[in-house]
Amino acid sequence: MLELILLGIVLIFLGMLILMLSLWRAGEGRAEAGGVVIVGPVPIVFGTSQRVAATVMVLAIVLTVVALLLFLFGLALVK
Repeated sequence: MLELILLGIVLIFLGMLILMLSLWRAGEGRAEAGGVVIVGPVPIVFGTSQRVAATVMVLAIVLTVVALLLFLFGLALVK
């Protein structure tokens, strides 16, 4: 259980680091944005361009797989 808590804290700090690095680079060019809202099994993707929307969709798939693996890992620890 402690390993999952530590993993969660590490992921939070990694996300904050990525956010700070992206804000630092934001002044170098044109800003684009995008996001995904997952309602049940249906993802709703939006972005300022097709490239951003495709990138966000790939990231959503990767994060879904990581979440599934962490869930299964947590179930294995409980047994």
